[in-house]
Amino acid sequence: MKRVILCRPEGPRNVGSVLRAVQNFGPSELHLVAPLKPSMLVHPDFVQMSHGAEEARDAIVVHERLEDALADVHHSVGFTARVRGNRQRRDWREAQPDVLGFAESSEDRLALVFGNEETGMTAEEAGLCSELVHIRTSEDHTSLNLAMCATVTLSDLFVGRGHVQAEPGGRLLDGNGREFLKARMTEVFAHKIAQSPEASKLIEASIERVFSRAELENRDARAWHLMLKALGSTMRPDQVGLTVHVKGQRRKMFLDKHLDGTDTSADA
Repeated sequence: MKRVILCRPEGPRNVGSVLRAVQNFGPSELHLVAPLKPSMLVHPDFVQMSHGAEEARDAIVVHERLEDALADVHHSVGFTARVRGNRQRRDWREAQPDVLGFAESSEDRLALVFGNEETGMTAEEAGLCSELVHIRTSEDHTSLNLAMCATVTLSDLFVGRGHVQAEPGGRLLDGNGREFLKARMTEVFAHKIAQSPEASKLIEASIERVFSRAELENRDARAWHLMLKALGSTMRPDQVGLTVHVKGQRRKMFLDKHLDGTDTSADA
């Protein structure tokens, strides 16, 4: 289990955004240590930034001391942009594979500890963490917003299947489908409609150039095939040595085998 601990947070927008990240890349807990604004969890900015995570708001735990937030934690990682005494800070990208083991464990509780937005972690807070890490950034801007830092970290540790939503649009045309479309277009436009050998050559080259690179969906191919059929094409994929998937083809083959008595599957 992962626990995100924010020490002395003062920005309700940041805390609301972190709560959203906790929900996005959970399961995770959100604990606050000595928030600087007692009304933070009812502040309009917090409510706005945590929109969609209303149920998770009631699960936020508030502590007065970091020791209390770490009391039942097995391993804690403190994120700090500054060197802390003689303690070594690891690059988060190098530490992440080791930390992932704690994050995936159903028995161990991992704490990810972040300091105040303006001042970062204090030396005392850093001293309570099992290890310290930093997130390497470009030289142009060397600090990360608190909510961004927490989001990057949780995203790196997220191993769930996640919510997959169907992408808009149709499925992309496969290689055989693309080759058949080009062959059929060449047959009609370059060999039947073209008025001269030079025109035929130019059309064929254009078909090859454009339709080899264009991002085509199955529905695009269907539209072109309907036009080509209307122009008199009767070409089939097998005539050019291709096998193109046809919707329902596997079901049809199964039914044909079953009706012909040639089904070789084991008896029930």
